[in-house]
Amino acid sequence: MASTDKQVMVIGMDESELSTYALEWTLDHFFTPYASNHPFNLVVVHAKPTPASVIGLAGLGAAEVLPFVETDLKKIAARVVGKAKEICTSKSVINVIVDVVEGDARNVLCEAVEKHHASILVVGSHGYGAIKRAVLGSVSDYCAHHAHCTVMIVKRPKHKH
Repeated sequence: MASTDKQVMVIGMDESELSTYALEWTLDHFFTPYASNHPFNLVVVHAKPTPASVIGLAGLGAAEVLPFVETDLKKIAARVVGKAKEICTSKSVINVIVDVVEGDARNVLCEAVEKHHASILVVGSHGYGAIKRAVLGSVSDYCAHHAHCTVMIVKRPKHKH
């Protein structure tokens, strides 16, 4: 765990623009205004799916594809980590823990809250409607109901035409 004098904020990050927006918004509102004396220790968490969960029930031939899927998932994770570090550095937030944890994002983020004793979890919102959310599952909805801390869901503002 990070130093005990500050609360811990966990931010879930994936490769989406909405996730990037959530990180930038959070840094702009909770870190940048405080210079080097920000009120939180920051932990950025990327949930890397398992190759089997990506392939699903592909049937025959799936075993041959697994190494390629694993390689792609590692590349994606490296890009997400690199982008998170780059954004944090550009906003002068230097002491950041960046974790890549294999598993379903919903469970990974709730477990990260427990592991780091976080007082707040930040997730982006993909803005799915009720039907898509019911079919695909919503990470933010799951975390709002299961994380043992405050959950802040950052939505990108809709542009008015």
